[in-house]
Amino acid sequence: MSLTANNLPQHPPIDPAAVPGSGPQARTRPEPERLARAALSRLAEPGDTTLGRWLVRLDALDVVRAIRGDAPAEQLGVDAARLAAFRARAVDLDPVADLERVRAVGGRFVIPGDTEWPSQLDDLGEGRPTGLWVVGTGSLRLLALRSVAVVGARACTAYGAHVAGDLAAQLAERGWVVVSGGAYGIDAAAHRGALAVGGPTVGVLACGVDVAYPRGNTALIRRIGEQGLLVSELPPGEHPTRFRFVLRNRVIAALTRGTVVVEAALRSGALSTARRARDLNRHTMGVPGPVTSELSAGVHALIRSGAAVVVTDAAEVAELIGAIGEDLAPQRSGPVLPRDLLEPEAARVLEAVPATAEGAPVERLARQSGLPPDEVLQRLYELGSLGHVERHGAHWRLVRRR
Repeated sequence: MSLTANNLPQHPPIDPAAVPGSGPQARTRPEPERLARAALSRLAEPGDTTLGRWLVRLDALDVVRAIRGDAPAEQLGVDAARLAAFRARAVDLDPVADLERVRAVGGRFVIPGDTEWPSQLDDLGEGRPTGLWVVGTGSLRLLALRSVAVVGARACTAYGAHVAGDLAAQLAERGWVVVSGGAYGIDAAAHRGALAVGGPTVGVLACGVDVAYPRGNTALIRRIGEQGLLVSELPPGEHPTRFRFVLRNRVIAALTRGTVVVEAALRSGALSTARRARDLNRHTMGVPGPVTSELSAGVHALIRSGAAVVVTDAAEVAELIGAIGEDLAPQRSGPVLPRDLLEPEAARVLEAVPATAEGAPVERLARQSGLPPDEVLQRLYELGSLGHVERHGAHWRLVRRR
């Protein structure tokens, strides 16, 4: 039997007044759904599909009530080991304390149904976050509407850091919000590029929003929270694990209009973000690098497989993810030279004129160009008026340019 509202065990839901550290002295009394989802964010790891299936059919309060009850696993439609793990974590839940802790650092807990909730996260289906812990003054929904992810290798090259920083700065100047993971390497370069031109940037973390990780990026993460937003599925105080980094990437992919991979080795975690973006029908882009660099091998493989489009600057990124007909990249071409504007016959005569001081007579130029002498003479006068050739007695020669 699966978990439904009709077969729930009759166990009282979480009540703020019944949670240690709350009661009358608490500053606020969170609404029950927010409180329950805060509890679930600590109860299960991000992207837990078992929890996600329950939340599709039930309110978060009913899910918490079922887990805290004593119904057997088969009644709840989950294996016994998973239910035991849930119930072991449920013993120490203190969602009011978590909400107070994020409020203390100027943050909030955003849940589905809030005006700030980005609806594109619903594309994750049963893997949708139960809620997001957010620090910063901007609206997550509004910032995400025109956002692009810039991700890549942690141990990036100087080329990769330069490209990521420039790309992020150009995107921010065009009004795009740069989203990344706050890590070393390409992530940090992308955040710094956006911040350098005064643009907002969003850091999606694999730890609590009150935890600065990696420590070397403490100042950067603090600045992101001041000028943009810090976002996490994990409650305050939680630390990252390898598995949480991978799960975090799906939020980056779903939150944004597209993902750009700047540098990535063949086994880089940044490629998982690109693959999730592709699976979610988001635009996936890659910046090519030297063919001799292992740190670009993953990007090149992504492009070669057809899973990503080559981009080299913000204009090309905006053309893919922006409004149709409004964010077009300029047409690229080499410089137009005066010779390029000549008619074909005039160009043939000009090619026949030797690059010597004495030049050549009309008869020789006619043989060289394969045109009649009268037409050659006519073309020579045209070329002379354009400043390409000059007459020297009976001969014609190229004009020497300084």
